Amino acid sequence: MLNRSFWQNRKVFVTGHTGFKGSWLSLWLHALGADVTGYALDPPSEPSLFEQARVGECVRSIRGDVRDFAHLKSALAACNPDVVIHMAAQSVVRYGYDEPVETYATNVMGTVHLFEAVRQLGRPCVVVNVTSDKCYENQEWVWGYRESDPMGGHDPYSNSKGCAELVTGAYRDSYFPPDALSKHGVALASVRAGNAIGGGDWTANQLIPDLVRAFLGRRPCRIRSPAAIRPWQFVLMPLHGYLLLCERLAEDGARFASGWNFGPAETDARPVSWIVDKLVSLWGEGASWTLDGAAHPAEAQLLRLDTSKARAGLDWHPVLQLDQSLAWIVEWYHAFQAGNDLQSLTRRQIERYEYLLQDHAERNASGARPKAAAPAPLLPMAEG
Repeated sequence: MLNRSFWQNRKVFVTGHTGFKGSWLSLWLHALGADVTGYALDPPSEPSLFEQARVGECVRSIRGDVRDFAHLKSALAACNPDVVIHMAAQSVVRYGYDEPVETYATNVMGTVHLFEAVRQLGRPCVVVNVTSDKCYENQEWVWGYRESDPMGGHDPYSNSKGCAELVTGAYRDSYFPPDALSKHGVALASVRAGNAIGGGDWTANQLIPDLVRAFLGRRPCRIRSPAAIRPWQFVLMPLHGYLLLCERLAEDGARFASGWNFGPAETDARPVSWIVDKLVSLWGEGASWTLDGAAHPAEAQLLRLDTSKARAGLDWHPVLQLDQSLAWIVEWYHAFQAGNDLQSLTRRQIERYEYLLQDHAERNASGARPKAAAPAPLLPMAEG
């Protein structure tokens, strides 16, 4: 469970708050009582979760590019944060093939700029750098990658995330060593998560958004890699891990300043075709898909994460099964289709997830079987 008293009035600086994960995180932080400053480019898609859920009502929003060091440094200093969560990134594998310079400039030098701004700020704080499960040197292993496995990446996006991890390690070793935390005060960690899915994602060339656009347009969705296996997880699962890690870093930065994996239960590392068939069934209304036989840039076909460290060290656990995650996603997009209040729905899904976390903690304490072993209920929607 999260410690709500920790977050109350806590000054939090979030880069990339206009993106899909950043918008979910900003709403959750606001619900926890944090004082959130966001720094990002304009929303990366149209429509966008940031606009649909009116995230700008809940944060102090600064438009800026992490490639602009002077502006980023100024914004960070004005916030004077207790917690920094770095999510700004070029986040799409296929776009990385088309725009490698932008991808490296954003994902590598943008990370350098943030860390350097923190270093020059000279203030004790917690810093979490969000990278990707694709940061590892992918060997197409059937077992999950551990935090100690080598960084790599065979395409520009994946490689840039591996580089961002190396930058994190270099800044931690050079400027923020955990054994000298009392001198510099900065507890720096990185987090690597599997494919985060949820309502409000409209990113181009991503599975769930591509499916939803096709369903809304009443046309078959073209699927390019139906056999590819990914560690699918509802977006709140890794975000919960990031927030837990922030709390632990504030308590004992020397112990927790390292890399951490957040991924689903092993049974939820599923092939694309399984996801597609489930969503077609849940959506109804004649939804369908077809194989895209065209040539496409190479992507990893098999990718899993080992989350033993987070489970043991943070007491973090996935509490929402994949099939129920897909039901929540369809609920969100059907609400969009119906013109419902999407901020209210998004907040309600956050409340549902907190309910599951509390239930999981209580059942573990009593020795009962956690509710996560069965599909989580869709709790009634609040009025308005």
